[in-house]
Amino acid sequence: MEREAVFLVKCEENVYKLCQEVINKHSGELQKCFVVFISNPSRTIPLWRQRAGRDEDRLVIWDYHVIFLYHPEPEKCLVYDLDSELPFPTYVHKYVTETFRTDHILKPDYFRYFRVISAAEFLKDFASDRRHMKRPDGTWIKPPPNYPAISTPSNSHNLEEFIQMDTAKGPGQVYNLIQFVQKFYKPAT
Repeated sequence: MEREAVFLVKCEENVYKLCQEVINKHSGELQKCFVVFISNPSRTIPLWRQRAGRDEDRLVIWDYHVIFLYHPEPEKCLVYDLDSELPFPTYVHKYVTETFRTDHILKPDYFRYFRVISAAEFLKDFASDRRHMKRPDGTWIKPPPNYPAISTPSNSHNLEEFIQMDTAKGPGQVYNLIQFVQKFYKPAT
């Protein structure tokens, strides 16, 4: 998928569109795909090499971020981040090294946590009515995309379940940075 082919709106909708593209063009690969919500209890996650960053390192502090992973074999995992200035896609080791760096240089309020959900589960369960894209007076912060908001038959908005990082609640599994790297980066031997 080309980075420019997707509306550059909220990252979760871009990733949802990537998942749909996998189903439409490579449905047999869906079981190798994952959606990763990155956040923390204080909603302050530093990410480097982001196109929205202003300094030399392109650092941004997001409240949350969402990426797509394609993990076809144990020693190969690709990250698709539509907001990164890194190549599209990027191998997970390069992405982690340049985007997350390490938690050792951060205060605990800035540690990143990763909610990993299978792409199939994300497509089935995720819903967002875009309320987080509006100002308190109900006007749009930026115009929404021209396609309908994402909903399921039973839910119109559950974004918060995906963003919060309580390991006992929500879909998928929550990892800290070290656990995330251990799960998705297996160097060739």
